[in-house]
Amino acid sequence: MIDTTHPAGTVSDLVDATDWAALTEEVDGYGSALTGRLLTPAQCHELAGLYDENERFRSTVDMGRHRFGSGRYRYFTHDLPEPVGELRQAFYPHLLPIARDWAGRLGRPAPWPDRLEEWLGMCHEAGQSKSAQILLCYGAGDWNALHRDVFGDLIFPLQVVIGLDAPGTDYTGGEFLMTEQRPRAQSRGSATLLPQGHGLVFTTRDRPVASRRGWSAAPMRHGVSTVRSGRRRTLGLVFHDAG
Repeated sequence: MIDTTHPAGTVSDLVDATDWAALTEEVDGYGSALTGRLLTPAQCHELAGLYDENERFRSTVDMGRHRFGSGRYRYFTHDLPEPVGELRQAFYPHLLPIARDWAGRLGRPAPWPDRLEEWLGMCHEAGQSKSAQILLCYGAGDWNALHRDVFGDLIFPLQVVIGLDAPGTDYTGGEFLMTEQRPRAQSRGSATLLPQGHGLVFTTRDRPVASRRGWSAAPMRHGVSTVRSGRRRTLGLVFHDAG
C-alpha cells in the first residue's frame, strides 16, 4: 500500500507527478479537480501556524465586516514562505496549457508567458502589484459567500486551494462550493471536501462549454459552506497579483 501520509519527493516533484491529463479532463468538465497529497500533515501544521505571525502578511480581511461571509483571511507579503512560493512556481507551467486552451476555445487573448515571473511583471506594470496569496481561517459558524477572485484587468483563469486541516477530524462542514450558471436553466452546484495536504484546482471565473454556436463561457463562482465545528484553514494560490 502506498503511504500518502508522508509523500515522497519535493513539493515540485509531487506537483509534477500529478496525472495532469486526468486532472485537465475533470477541470474541463466540472470547473475543478483534486490533486493527490502535496504536503505532509507536519508541513500543513507549519503553514497554518504562520497565521499569527503578523510580519508575514500585508493585510487582514474580516469577512463578516464586509458582509461576504464570516471568518478571516490574510494576504501574504511578496516574501512568501518557501512552500508557498515553490507550490506556485510548480503549478504555473502545468496550468498554463489549460489556460491557453480555454482562451483559444473562447476566442480570448492568451497573454500569459511561459515564465510566472514574466507574467507577474506584466501584472505589476499594469498596476497590479499586491500579493494575492492567501491564508484563510474559519471557525465554527464561519462561511464564505460565492464569489470570484478577480483583482484587476489581468487575470489568470485558474487557481489552487490547499487544505491545511483534516475534514472530519479537525473540523466538520466547510465544503468547498462551486456553482455554474447555465444558459436558460437553473445553476448547477458541487461540493468538495478538501483533504489535508491536497490541492483543488478550480476556475477563477468561468469555463468553456460547448454550445450550438461553438464554445461559450459558463460563469462560475466558489465559496465555502458553513463550518459546523472545529477550525478549517486553507492556503489559496492565485496566479495574478492584485491591484
